Amino acid sequence: MLLEICAGSLTSALNAQTGGAHRIELCDNLTEGGTTPSPGTIRQVKKLLKIPVFVLIRPRPGDFLYSAEEIEAMKEDILFCKEQRAEGVVLGLLKTDGSVDIDRCSDLIQLARPMQVTFHRAFDMTRDPFEAMEDIIRLGCEKILTSGQAASAIEGSDLISSLIKKAGKMITIMPGGGISEYNVAELVRKTGAQEVHASLRSPVESKMNFRNDSATMGNKGSDEYSRFETDPDRVKKFLNNLRSSSYI
Repeated sequence: MLLEICAGSLTSALNAQTGGAHRIELCDNLTEGGTTPSPGTIRQVKKLLKIPVFVLIRPRPGDFLYSAEEIEAMKEDILFCKEQRAEGVVLGLLKTDGSVDIDRCSDLIQLARPMQVTFHRAFDMTRDPFEAMEDIIRLGCEKILTSGQAASAIEGSDLISSLIKKAGKMITIMPGGGISEYNVAELVRKTGAQEVHASLRSPVESKMNFRNDSATMGNKGSDEYSRFETDPDRVKKFLNNLRSSSYI
């Protein structure tokens, strides 16, 4: 069993490694579903981590229908990840009809090689998951990240199980979405997954002594003096629960 942590910062990436995670997906803006992290963050994570680093290639929040200009930005990000010797990238593009954009995905995947490629949860927005899986297999992606086209992987476990059975050894189906140390054993039992994806975050209080509560940097009412980071203790508990369930 392999645990990939969705790390939204350098701190979370380091905490994931400390907790025993096997790989990270490096992102930014997790509250909006994740976007591509900054070059400085990518460079520092690759400098400091020993476990594999997959970088999210997503230029903005929202849908997965991208303009020609956005595609060019994605290409630049992929080339930078290759220069930094990232082990993989995570991407996904769709057409207006909800099918996988095979041609433009193919261009990005070929540009990414020899890095591995995960097709991210754009998969959960496709019109037909089995058709999409076949397209992604033909594209040569190594993994698909999915919640089973549901609000959480537990809710989508029936579809995930069916995808894993149909995929066989052609591609890895990796459940992600709402997975915690408390439900992972149930998820693995239901689906037979060999890799799982989680963030396992906890709140971190700011060390600032002076605080201006009249101004906010984000949405109105947001707390500027706390944030969420991957918790190494939660990562350890997650893996321990899998071990006690005989999944590791």
